[in-house]
This record gives sequence, structure tokens and C-alpha cells, in this order.
Amino acid sequence: MFKLLLIEDDTTLFNEIKDRLAQWSYDVYGITDFSKVIQEFTDIKPDLVIIDIQLPKFDGFHWCRMIRSHSNIPIIFLSSRDHPTDIVMSMQFGADDYIQKPFHFDVLIAKVQAILRRVYNYNSEKIELKTWCGATVDYEKNTVTTTAGSIELSKNEIFILKLLIEQKNKIVSREQLINSLWDDKRFISDNTLTVNVNRLRKRLDEIGLGSFIETKVGQGYKAIEEATIYD
Repeated sequence: MFKLLLIEDDTTLFNEIKDRLAQWSYDVYGITDFSKVIQEFTDIKPDLVIIDIQLPKFDGFHWCRMIRSHSNIPIIFLSSRDHPTDIVMSMQFGADDYIQKPFHFDVLIAKVQAILRRVYNYNSEKIELKTWCGATVDYEKNTVTTTAGSIELSKNEIFILKLLIEQKNKIVSREQLINSLWDDKRFISDNTLTVNVNRLRKRLDEIGLGSFIETKVGQGYKAIEEATIYD
């Protein structure tokens, strides 16, 4: 049974979401003290976090940053705010998905199932180290290491990088990436993929590899080997 942490201060909505997720055998926990979210997160050790943006004490962006400083656990944002900036910010702070209120519960459940299936089935496989552009990519630890240092990527970031490296020097279409990352693309905006790839490239820039992920306008993305950048 997966443990989900639902960080939502609306008691009615919390109970409704909890009841719906319980029907799918998920064990749902809430927050008792919104000034001690990280402490309760650490105690619960959830497999996935669902978090609202508007919360007492500090907003969801703050807690997302704090959780990301401790863990790469998947995070889904819930919000009644529909400004594109909120969606972009949530992705930049490390969220895996964003659902706007009001939402259909089938959409929430589909997203939760897709993320858990991708993250935990994917990580349960026997995964070998990969070498790319002189870097060591560890799919199990979600790390990329070069002589310039090492970075730890989020679940979405390492998954995108894996898909691109597996077809290095070839264009991977946006549609293929979306279908691989999210089971039902009807619930995904095209901008969500763009934000995730840009976030991956920004992280890779920290160790000098950002330029090796190329954008092919109107087509998709390509991971190139170091030797081909000069061709």
C-alpha cells in the first residue's frame, strides 16, 4: 500500500480526496500542524505528496522547496489559481504535476497512479550506470556526475534524460516524451513538458552539460554526444 501525504487545509476537500483515494487502497495522511510540515513529512515517509498552494503559515511553493531539499519524492500541486506563472513556478520548484481546482477525481487518481507506476516500477528494475558526454548517469540514484561535480535530479528530470540518452543523437518527439511521462496526455499541457526539459537543462548547466540537450523546434529534443557538437 502506497502512503500519500495530502497537504490541504480545507477539511471538507481533504476528507473527500482521502475517501476517494482510499477506495484505491492508498493510505492518505494529512498535516496536523502547518508550521511543522517538514517534521511531519519526515515522520510519515510518504511515497507521494499532494500539496495545495494556498496554505496557512507558508504557501505550497515554500514547502515544495523544503521537501525537495530533503527528497526527490514525486509531488503534485493542487490549486484554484490558474495563472500560468503558478504552473511554471511549481515545475521550477520541483513538482511533477499540477492540477487546477475544481478537478474531476478521476483525473487526480489517474495522475497519482501514473506517477507511482512510473517512479516505483521504474526504480524497481535492475538499472546499470550509463556514460554520456564523459558523465556517469546513475538512473537508480538519479545522479549525473562529471569532473565538475555531481547533481541529483528529480524523478521527471532523470526519466526525461534517460529517454533522450537511450536515443542519443536522434530527435525524440514531444509527443513521445509526453506519452512516456504521463499516461493520459489529455490532462497535460504542452507547456508542462517545456518547463520540465528547461529545468533539466538548467540543472545540467551546473556541471557543464546543458548545451548537450538540443531543442528541435516543432519536433522535439535530442541528447547529443560530446563529439558530435563540433560536427
